[in-house]
Amino acid sequence: MMKARVIYNPTSGKEVLKKNLPDVLNILECAGYEASAFATTPEPDSAKNEAARAALAGFDLIVAAGGDGTINQVINGIAPLENRPRMAILPGGTTNDYARALKVPRDNILEAARVIAKGQTVRMDIGMANDTYFMNIGAGGYLTELTYEVPSRLKSVFGYLAYLVKGAEMLPRVKPINMRLVYDEGEYVGQASMFFLGLTNSVGGFEKIAPNAQLDDGKFSLIIVKTANLVEILHLAALMIHGGKHVDDPRILYIKTSKLYTETLDEGVEMMINLDGEYGGDAPMQFANLHQHIEMFANLDEISDNAVIGPVDDVVSDAFVKEVEFLTDEDINGDGQIS
Repeated sequence: MMKARVIYNPTSGKEVLKKNLPDVLNILECAGYEASAFATTPEPDSAKNEAARAALAGFDLIVAAGGDGTINQVINGIAPLENRPRMAILPGGTTNDYARALKVPRDNILEAARVIAKGQTVRMDIGMANDTYFMNIGAGGYLTELTYEVPSRLKSVFGYLAYLVKGAEMLPRVKPINMRLVYDEGEYVGQASMFFLGLTNSVGGFEKIAPNAQLDDGKFSLIIVKTANLVEILHLAALMIHGGKHVDDPRILYIKTSKLYTETLDEGVEMMINLDGEYGGDAPMQFANLHQHIEMFANLDEISDNAVIGPVDDVVSDAFVKEVEFLTDEDINGDGQIS
C-alpha cells in the first residue's frame, strides 16, 4: 500500500482542516493510501522540514493542507530532492491562488480531497530564486509591497477587501525603480514600477494577469509594468479585469522566458523580492524555471486544455541547485542575449 502524509496547518481557515481531518484521511485510505497526518507548529520551517523528512522516509504522496504559505513550505521541502513524491493540496487560506489554478475546490475540504482520489496529475513547473523555491509568483518593485503591508489578521478576516483597501491607500506612493531585467530573448533596462514572474494564471484572486500561462511548459510569464502613474496603473488594472487586455498595452511588456536576472541600477535603492506573497530577499536575484519538476494532483477535467501541455520525454529527473541553469556572468554582462 502507498503511503500518504498530510501536513496541515491546524489554525488555517478557522480550523476547518483540523475538524475534517478524520474524513480526509478516510478518503485517502479509500483511494489506496496508508494515510497519516502532521500538524505544523509555530517553529520556522515546520512544514518544510516535515515534507523533507517524509519524502526521505519513502512516502509516496505529500498533501499540503493550508494556505499558499503552507504549500510553499512543502514545495521547498521536497523540490531539492532527487526522488520527489507526488504532491496534492487541500486549500485552507485566504486567496488559495494555487488551488484556483489547479481547479481544486476552495470551499469544501472533502471535495478537494476527492480530487486526489480521481488520480489526475500535472507535472508542474516550479520556480527557483537563487536557492529558494516558489510555486506561483516572483515579483519586485513598489507595486508588490502591498502584500507585506496587509496584516495577517486583516487578510484572514476581510480577504480580498483588505488588499483592495490597502492598495487604494498605497497607489499614490508608487514610484518607478531603474532596473535591469535579462531574460531569454534580451533585456529591459529602464524604469518600471513592477516586474512579475508567474507560473500560473491565478494571482491574488485574479485569473487574467497572465492570460495564456501554461502550468507545465517550462516558461515563466514575465510582465514588466513600465509606468508608475496612478491613473495609468488604474487603467491597466481595468484592462486586466476585463479580459486580460493589459498584456497588449504599450505600457506593459509581456514575455515568456525560462529564466531571469534582475538588479536595480540606482545606487542606494533596494528592491525587495516577493516570492509567493512573502519577502524572499533583495535584488540582484536569479530566477530559473524547473520544468515539470513536481507531479501535482489536479482537477484536470476543469482545467483548459490550453493550460497543460502534458508529459514530455526530456524532463530532467533531478534538479539540484548545482544543476540549475542560471544566467552566467557572460550572459548578463554581454549584449543581453541568453545562450
